[in-house]
Amino acid sequence: MATKFFASESVEITVTRQAIPVEHYLRQPQRLVNALVDQKRVEQLSREVFRLKMRPLHFMSVKIQPTVDMKVWAQSNGTINLESIACKILGLDYINQRFNLNLKGYLLPIQRNGVTYLKGNANLEVRLELPPPFSFTPQLIMEKTGNALLKSVLMTIKQRLLNQLLNDYHSWVKSQTQGQRIDSDSTEFSSLKLE
Repeated sequence: MATKFFASESVEITVTRQAIPVEHYLRQPQRLVNALVDQKRVEQLSREVFRLKMRPLHFMSVKIQPTVDMKVWAQSNGTINLESIACKILGLDYINQRFNLNLKGYLLPIQRNGVTYLKGNANLEVRLELPPPFSFTPQLIMEKTGNALLKSVLMTIKQRLLNQLLNDYHSWVKSQTQGQRIDSDSTEFSSLKLE
């Protein structure tokens, strides 16, 4: 019998005003992915699809390592969406054939009283049919353990988002505006030479 586990996590981040609005930054899905996950564990499959090799997870006495293909795309209003489209459990064929992961989330820029916030939510659901020795474990214990594990995964993602996203956004704005200054300086320099 398959067991279902579920966790949900919300986030709200205050964004300090920069020379380039955060909506422009969010139109680049790969930047968000790199802020959420260690770049060594990400493979970009297409413009919007990324393969994430998660850290090993310990559930009961089983160690599993999911690899998840995520579609990450931006809407015109700056909302960024993410959705799992495939998942594989490395090294455990029995569980891999009986494992289903569904992750959906969004990050939306909103304005309130002249301040920009990023508001987001992620829902993570796993359906799993465990091998016979685990099927004797009481359902309530199994669900509590699985839900707590999923909650810890979402909390890790949330902490990376809180710690990395704004730093990366500020670095990106700085690199974009420095490039513009260099271009304008070189234009001024060339016009001075011509005079």
